[in-house]
Amino acid sequence: MTAGENHTGLPPTVVDCALHQGGRRLPGPVGLNNVLDRIGPEAGRFVWIGLYEPTAEQIQQIADAFDLHPLAVEDAVHAHQRPKLERYGDVLFLVLKTIVYVDHDEITPTSEIVDTGEIMVFAGRGFAITVRHGSAPPLDGVRDELEADPHHLGHGPAAVLHAVADLVVDRYQEVADAFRTDIEQLESEVFSPDRPTDAARIYQLKRELLEFRRAVLPLAGPLERLGSGGTGIPGDVSAYPRDVADHHHRVAEAIASFGELVTGILNASIAQLSVQQNEDMRRISALAALIAVPTMVVGAYGMNFDHMPELTWRYGYPAVLTGIVVVCALIHRALRRNKWL
Repeated sequence: MTAGENHTGLPPTVVDCALHQGGRRLPGPVGLNNVLDRIGPEAGRFVWIGLYEPTAEQIQQIADAFDLHPLAVEDAVHAHQRPKLERYGDVLFLVLKTIVYVDHDEITPTSEIVDTGEIMVFAGRGFAITVRHGSAPPLDGVRDELEADPHHLGHGPAAVLHAVADLVVDRYQEVADAFRTDIEQLESEVFSPDRPTDAARIYQLKRELLEFRRAVLPLAGPLERLGSGGTGIPGDVSAYPRDVADHHHRVAEAIASFGELVTGILNASIAQLSVQQNEDMRRISALAALIAVPTMVVGAYGMNFDHMPELTWRYGYPAVLTGIVVVCALIHRALRRNKWL
């Protein structure tokens, strides 16, 4: 079902709605009017509802049906939340920041490297509700993988919670790998004599990396809580969030190292710019020294003194020119020896 269809009595932003039992998806459409009756008391039966950018009115029908906490519903509607894990009675509410890498030929001072979105997950007794915002990736693949693994899906809403978190963290790793490529490219440019790197490009990469960091690092606490078993998740399921937390930790370490690398690249670029400016000033000073000798001599002869005997000397003019050339040649040789030219 697409977001624009509405054949089940659910709001039009519903992407999918399915009833599962024993790790398998039950056939037939599921409507909100009879979803609670269809869940019933059967063990291992739950409904999974997927929403995309619902409005307050569109989600309220589902919130009333499953008795969702108003604060969590408000967060799910307005988005722009930090990654967090809240527990409202028997319902877990997990907020995940998603990151999408924006393809680009090269980094510019205004490049957009990452785009953020959000996924919220409600997991309660007999239901799992996922809400996506912005560039958050579709969950069709997650559904297919879970439905292909009845044993894992048989764990119910906790399996959905783990699978969504696993997808988000896997995307973090993909974005981290792409960042590594960008950083290596800028690093090679900084130390290349043929192509000076604009510091604004490095600073833009640093800003985008900071946005990536803000999305990833706050998720460490919620994942640790999910894996600790203190959130009501069965012990045989808590091992899965711990595995996701381990992957998240590796991404967090990579981001920390990226930050140090980019800072080092920026400092190296600024240092190279300073060195280049010093070299330019030395060349300018060397040229000024070469020009100073003929300027001084010509200036002296242009002052129109009355008593300048060499003016009447037959070889005075060529002697002065020869002297200027010799002195300039000696100065040029000294400057070349000291690598000022």
